[in-house]
Amino acid sequence: MFTHVDHIGLAVHDVEAGIAFYTQAFGITEWERISLPDRHMAVGVARLGETLIELIAPTSEEAAFAKFLRDKGPGVHHIAYRVDDIVAALAELQSRGVPLIDKTPRPGIHNTLIAFIHPKAGGQGVLTELVQHQDH
Repeated sequence: MFTHVDHIGLAVHDVEAGIAFYTQAFGITEWERISLPDRHMAVGVARLGETLIELIAPTSEEAAFAKFLRDKGPGVHHIAYRVDDIVAALAELQSRGVPLIDKTPRPGIHNTLIAFIHPKAGGQGVLTELVQHQDH
């Protein structure tokens, strides 16, 4: 089902401060900055091989993860796995009784389709995202 880890989403209070830290500490210098006003978030993305580091910061309390950041502080928010067919993957997960946040995919950044699996699935406590790149 999964082909590889697509990205790791890290919740931060400030994307620019997060980028500055990763640049200074780890030498990651190539960042794409994305503003998503309709989702009330700012994003910083860097590629490490086939995996992306995604820094996400709320721009208002209306951001879906603002409560997560307020309650838990900065840190790992989600792990995203690449799939070839997100509709088939969601159907398979649903048939296995896996609780889904998104039963149908929705648009993501970089011409992707995304869907989230509930973090309580299997008692794992990890918010999991499925990502299908549409340019393949």
